Amino acid sequence: MRRFRSIISRVVALHVVAIGVTSILMPVALYWLLNQAANSLHSDALRSQAATIAGFLRPQPDGSVTLDIPSEIQPLYSGGYGLYAYAVLDSSGRVLFSSRTDGAALFPLEGSTTGNWIERLRATGSVLFGVSVARPVGQRMYWIQVGQDLSHRDVIIDDVVTTFFPRVGWITFPILLVLLLFDIMIFRRALDPVREASTTAAAIGPARTDVRLPEQAMPAEILPLVRAVNQAFDRLDSGFRAQRDFTADMAHELRTPLAIMRARVDSLEPGPVRDALRSDLVNMTRTVSQVLDIAELESFVVGGDSKADLHAVCAEAVGFMAPLAVDMSRTIALTGVDAPVWVWGHPEALFRAVRNLVDNAIRHTPSGSSIEVDVSADGTVRVIDDGPGVPEAERDSIFRRFWRRDRNQAESRGLGLAIVARVAETHDGSVTVENRPEGGALFTLRLRPVASLTTAN
Repeated sequence: MRRFRSIISRVVALHVVAIGVTSILMPVALYWLLNQAANSLHSDALRSQAATIAGFLRPQPDGSVTLDIPSEIQPLYSGGYGLYAYAVLDSSGRVLFSSRTDGAALFPLEGSTTGNWIERLRATGSVLFGVSVARPVGQRMYWIQVGQDLSHRDVIIDDVVTTFFPRVGWITFPILLVLLLFDIMIFRRALDPVREASTTAAAIGPARTDVRLPEQAMPAEILPLVRAVNQAFDRLDSGFRAQRDFTADMAHELRTPLAIMRARVDSLEPGPVRDALRSDLVNMTRTVSQVLDIAELESFVVGGDSKADLHAVCAEAVGFMAPLAVDMSRTIALTGVDAPVWVWGHPEALFRAVRNLVDNAIRHTPSGSSIEVDVSADGTVRVIDDGPGVPEAERDSIFRRFWRRDRNQAESRGLGLAIVARVAETHDGSVTVENRPEGGALFTLRLRPVASLTTAN
C-alpha cells in the first residue's frame, strides 16, 4: 500500500484485485450451481421415466409380469438410437426385461438405493448414468433401472450449462469494470469535502489565522482529524495573537518613555553627550516604530475594493523623508508620471513601504549623493540611489527580518526592508533589487494596477 498514496488509488487497486478474483470465482460458482440444477432436473426426469416403465408392467396369474410398452414410445428405448435405456430386475437381481441388445442390467444391483444417482463407464468410453427405483407390481417388488448416455443428453438445461462460459461467463468481467467506474465516481464525490478542506487549508496563513476547515458534509472517518486540526489552528491562532499583541503593546508602551527621555535629553546642556543620547533615542524610536509596523502588518488584510493613488503615496513619502535627506546631505526627487496611478492597495501600508525604501537609500548612500523615486503608470515604483549597491549573494537575505550585513551598525535593525517585503506580499505584489550599470542600487516595488479613476472631489 506504500505505492498508493491516495485513498482512491488504494481503493481502486484493491477493487481491481477483487474484480479479478470475483470474475473467476463467480462464473465457476454459477456453473456449478447450474450443473447441479441440471443434474437434479435430469435425475427427476429419469425417475419419472422409471415410474413410466413401472406403469407398463402387467402382473400375470402365474405371478410373473409382462412389459407392455406402447408402440408410439418404443423408439425412446430402441437400441443405440434411443434416448433412454431401461432394465427391469426382480428382487433377486435377475434381469426380466432390458433394452440392451445383450439383455443385461444397466447397473449392478448391489449397492443400489432407490433414487440414487448411478454412473457407469461403458466399454465404448461413454458414460451411462441413471437411477434405480424399486416399485411393487402385484405382490412382488421389482427394480426399475433407467439410464441415459451422457453423449445423448437432450435436455435444454444441458445446453444452457454447456454454453454458459462462452456466452454468459465472459460478461462478468465487463460488468465488474463498469461497477469499478461507478465506484470511482462515488469515491471521488465522497471525497469532495476533503478536497474542499485542502483548498481551505491552503488559504490559511499569518494574515488569515481565523480560517478553519469545514466540518459539514465531512466523512465520519475523517471528521475527527478535521476537528483535531481545527483545534490545533485555534491554539496556534491564540499563541500567534498573543505574541503579536505583546509586540504591539510593547511598542506602544515604549513610545511614551522614549518621548519623555527625548524631552529630558533636549533639556541637557549642549555637548557631545547630549548629541550621542539624542542619536541613540532617534535610533530607538525608529526601531520601535518599525517593530510596531511589523506587528500591525502580520494581521493586515487588504480589502477587495481598496484603491490607492501610487503617485500621491510616493509624493507624500518623499516629502516626509526630505528633511532627513537634507539633514544627511542627500538630495531626493520624485520623477515619472505626473498623474494619479491607481493600484489595488491600502494607502497607509504603501506609504510605509515607500518610506522604508527611501529611508534605506538615504542611510546606505554616501554624503552628497542623490536618490530618485520613479513612479510608472503600470503601478511600479523604482527607488534609485548612488550607493555601493547590493551584492548578488545578499539580494534575497536583505528582505529577511533582523538581517544586517554589519552587526556593529547601530543605526539599522534589519526591519525596514522586511516591512517592504511584507507590504508587497499582502498586496499580491513583489519587491526586487538589482545593481545599476553606472553604480548604485535599484529597488523595484511592483503593484497591481486598477482602472484609472477620476477624482471629483
